[in-house]
Amino acid sequence: MVQNFSPYTKAITLEGAEQTIVQGPMASQVAIKMLGTNGGGYANANAAHPFENPTPLSNLLQMLSIFAIGSGLTYYLGRMTKNQAHGWSVWGAMMTLFLAGVLVCWWAEARGNPIHQSLGLASIDGNMEGKEVRFGIFNSALFAAITTAASCGAVNSMHDSFTAVGGLVPLFNIELGEVVIGGVGAGLYGMLVFVVLAVFIAGLMVGRTPEYLGKKIQSFDVKMAMLSLLVLTVPILGFTAWAAVSPWGQAGLNNAGPHGLSEMLYAFSSATGNNGSAFAGLTANTPWYNTTLGLAMLIGRFLMVVPIMALAGSLVQKKLSPASVGTFPVSGGTFILLLIGTVLLIGALNFLPVLALGPIVEHFITAQGKLF
Repeated sequence: MVQNFSPYTKAITLEGAEQTIVQGPMASQVAIKMLGTNGGGYANANAAHPFENPTPLSNLLQMLSIFAIGSGLTYYLGRMTKNQAHGWSVWGAMMTLFLAGVLVCWWAEARGNPIHQSLGLASIDGNMEGKEVRFGIFNSALFAAITTAASCGAVNSMHDSFTAVGGLVPLFNIELGEVVIGGVGAGLYGMLVFVVLAVFIAGLMVGRTPEYLGKKIQSFDVKMAMLSLLVLTVPILGFTAWAAVSPWGQAGLNNAGPHGLSEMLYAFSSATGNNGSAFAGLTANTPWYNTTLGLAMLIGRFLMVVPIMALAGSLVQKKLSPASVGTFPVSGGTFILLLIGTVLLIGALNFLPVLALGPIVEHFITAQGKLF
């Protein structure tokens, strides 16, 4: 990668045109971008730019960097709670959700565009639109799933060019609260909110007061956990609905119909979820979009922390209760399945209706050979 303090280089192409080649301290910025899950690229093309991500090896190292700290924090969770199996179980739930997303996204992109297939233009390479040849479909789908499972936002392909189902995966990853590994610190406390809800549900099923690590989960704790999740839905669904029916929102669209709705939904999901990636088909550099996206960032980054801190303060004041035969174990296969179910159920309840109007209906319409 390029790492210097040189001014931009001017070059003359074979066609005689002048080309400006970016220079600067790029390698150091990429390290910060990936390891700190920042996502802001030095070049406009981000990790698709050959100076930022020149080879498949650099692509692999960048993907590993995105997950490094967030994944390691689950081990730290086990150490701090003196229950290493619990840390591994939380990590197992995260990785199960992540692998499922990767496989679905990869399948959709490898299958290709059904309209191309109906026209006899299908390629054995699948849907290569918006992807770098040096990475291919799998590494593009893998990068898209990783960068949205964590709150990174770096991209090595254009998500707007993904198929409907392929684009659904990164969108849904963000709307889950980016708790599948998640950003540095943020992913862990987001997943712990779901852990509290999962333990509460388990307590309801057996008719016993739920406990988490010896602390009784009571009504205030559940209210704060749910409030932290509902806070995220207000800017995502509210601003998307406003943009969908307003001239300023529709003016930024490059695609009509369900794909246009997905573009707006992705923009507000990414801003609220501290992700920063984009479908790249939406012209959002307007006063209305800048204002609403800024408000979405403000709410998603700060307001949702208030109920989480209240939940933490409530739990820390409670006395430890000794484990008994009726205590639900927060490790093992049963806990992992319950945690995954809680994440998916709440995510589906919050966002399934708008996803049905966007990428899901687009998938079925595209299968019929229709475009907007």
